[in-house]
Amino acid sequence: MRYEFDAELWLWQAWQTDSWTFLSLPTDVADEVLDLAGPFSRGFGSLRVEVTVGETVWRTSIFPDSERRTYVLPIKKAVRRAENLAAGDGVRVRIELLDVGG
Repeated sequence: MRYEFDAELWLWQAWQTDSWTFLSLPTDVADEVLDLAGPFSRGFGSLRVEVTVGETVWRTSIFPDSERRTYVLPIKKAVRRAENLAAGDGVRVRIELLDVGG
């Protein structure tokens, strides 16, 4: 199953030194993903996905975030650099769920 949407990059600060860049799936997409793929989730409720941002394609996982009440997608530094992205930027994202249905 594939989804395409726009989202804004945001920073999550961990401890005092580490930070990661994420985006949040729109709640309607997250609800459908949960309905379809929830039974296939892995550790921490994660789901494997293939992601396309601009010209960059990679595989990673989305994770449920109870505070935001959606799934979040980490955007690694190599992708941000290749696509010239930073926290606060809006981006068009395509995700494809992997491992759903077996």
